[in-house]
Amino acid sequence: MEKDPIKRFRTVFRRAQVSGIELPEAAALATVSDDAQPSVRMVLLKHADDKGFVFYTNLDSQKGRELKRNPRASLCFWWPALQEQVRIEGSVELVSTSEADDYFATRDRNSQLGAWASQQSSELPSLDELRHAFDEAAKQYEKQLVPRPPHWSGYRLRPDRIEFWLGKPYRLHERYLYSREGDGWMMTMLYP
Repeated sequence: MEKDPIKRFRTVFRRAQVSGIELPEAAALATVSDDAQPSVRMVLLKHADDKGFVFYTNLDSQKGRELKRNPRASLCFWWPALQEQVRIEGSVELVSTSEADDYFATRDRNSQLGAWASQQSSELPSLDELRHAFDEAAKQYEKQLVPRPPHWSGYRLRPDRIEFWLGKPYRLHERYLYSREGDGWMMTMLYP
């Protein structure tokens, strides 16, 4: 049994990637508002290592505002074809400016322009307004590299708990919970 949950996650994630599952990097991200209202949406995992799990977004979005006020979150990966789920809970911090710049530079140009055009989670009067904002960004950055907007960056979820769930017949599922203890991890099995 793997004692390091990050290594275990990488193994499971690689299995999902090679299995042919569409978007194996998709995960449900849960945050909480000031009035304790949970909110969940899908994000794409862009990096995972010993420091944590990284995803990118507009900092002014609902998730960005909620994470600024309450920097704790949960991610849930579910791969039905594998009958495996991974839940991750912990604190959230912004990635470094250089990390955000480096990742933004790898994005498709139209996605970069979309980051400038979208006021994510704000009310949109019409699709024409969004298209116009995109066209304006395209004109502004015509024939030059698109810089990362100041309102767009990444978050790193630093895990305190990671749970692996494996579907088994007769609802005798296997659950392994890793809880952070100092610089290491304690693993316990849970009833399904």
